[in-house]
Amino acid sequence: MKKLRVMLLVHESLIPPEDVTAEDGDPDAAPYKTELDVRNALRRLGHEVRVVGAHDDLAPIRHAIERWQPHIVFNLLEEFAGNTAFDYYVVSYLEMMNIPYTGCNPRGLLLARDKALSKILLSHHRIKVPAFTVFPRHRAPRRKRNWHYPLIVKSLMEEGSVGIAQASLVNRDEQLYQRVAHIHAITHGDAIVEQYIEGRELYVTVLGNARLTVLPFREIVFDGPANGIIPVATHKVKWDRAFRERWNVRYQFAEDLPEALQRRIARICKRAFRILDLNGYARFDLRLRGEDIYVLEANPNPGIDENEDSTQSARRAGLDYDRFIQKLISLGLGAAA
Repeated sequence: MKKLRVMLLVHESLIPPEDVTAEDGDPDAAPYKTELDVRNALRRLGHEVRVVGAHDDLAPIRHAIERWQPHIVFNLLEEFAGNTAFDYYVVSYLEMMNIPYTGCNPRGLLLARDKALSKILLSHHRIKVPAFTVFPRHRAPRRKRNWHYPLIVKSLMEEGSVGIAQASLVNRDEQLYQRVAHIHAITHGDAIVEQYIEGRELYVTVLGNARLTVLPFREIVFDGPANGIIPVATHKVKWDRAFRERWNVRYQFAEDLPEALQRRIARICKRAFRILDLNGYARFDLRLRGEDIYVLEANPNPGIDENEDSTQSARRAGLDYDRFIQKLISLGLGAAA
């Protein structure tokens, strides 16, 4: 394997320390866990690694590329100038610098980031998505007359379950309007309201550029009391381990899916990957109601620390963490070839 100069691009506040000690706390709980895991894997693979932090200035990126001339940028930057919707601008800049990078291209990031636009595209190609409507900021919300509760309220553009809580599942107009106003206030952006789809929630990771590989499916399971929390991957569920343990929520590999259904799921995710012009790696969040498969969201460049669902799926498919990271590099180089 050729040893490369790899520029690890991260947010300037997430540059991992060189020596993580007990004083730094639990590495698994550190905000820079992904950055630390990826850097360590790149070094174990024998690559020369330079970590570059960015916030609201492209100059550090340009200087590192011009002076160090990396073979590839390993892109872990999820926002720019505090705006998560600007991630595709950074990737566009990398393309203008003619430098290969890991992960998704600008067009795919743009199409998938907008939950409404992505659903319109998928629905046009006869892939099932929840019925939805967008409630823009600075406009009084009104529920469509033909809509029926329950509904779920989300941010149109934010990722990582930002703004999703137990109160996001609404059952009457007053709750709906309050939650839409809450999303407007905390995200300074539009809200999307979707028909709530009951059923199993699956996470399916797809790797590739022209040729695609679907990794083993993951699932979130809510085994707590029926009168406990709603079965939705809220921000608390996603990011608070103690909360998951309290309510007996766990992530596992999907079980007891008939082979024919597994093939349909894989085929739908591959089609969605191509429709949204994704490449590199992406994770699809699905709801399975009977044998109906609904695509909730497409997530290009999902989390890839050592414990994330996509990483677990890669491991089940025979790619240990280091090989998984190397695979992402190979896909990035292949996309630029």
